[in-house]
Amino acid sequence: QVQLVESGGGLVQAGGSLRLSCAASGLTTSPYATGWFRQAPGKEREFVAAISWRGGMTSFSDSVRGRFTISKDNAKNTVYLQMNSLKPEDTAVYYCGRGASFSIREKGYDSWGQGTQVTVSS
Repeated sequence: QVQLVESGGGLVQAGGSLRLSCAASGLTTSPYATGWFRQAPGKEREFVAAISWRGGMTSFSDSVRGRFTISKDNAKNTVYLQMNSLKPEDTAVYYCGRGASFSIREKGYDSWGQGTQVTVSS
C-alpha cells in the first residue's frame, strides 16, 4: 500500500512562488504516474498537472500552463510542483494522486494524499 504526503503549502502574496512536494512511501517499486489536483471552497476538484513515471510526459491545465512546472525524483519517491506567478484564484487545497498510468482525470489515480493548503493573497 502506498502513502502519499503533500507538503510545501502556505500563505503567499500574489506574484509569489511556492514549491509543493508529494512524497510516497510504502510499495513504491512499481512504475506510476503522479497528478496534482486542487479543490477550492465550493468547487469541484480540478486537474492541475501530471507527470509520467520517467518524466517524459507532462500535462498542465490551461489555467496554470506557463506558470507551474512539475518534476520528480524517483530516487526520493517525490514529485514536485513548482508554482510561480501565483494568483488569488490559485487558492485551494492541493492534492497529489498516484496511478498506474498517465492521466489528467481524477479517476485515473487510486492513491491520494491528505492535501496541503495554498492561499494566495491579493
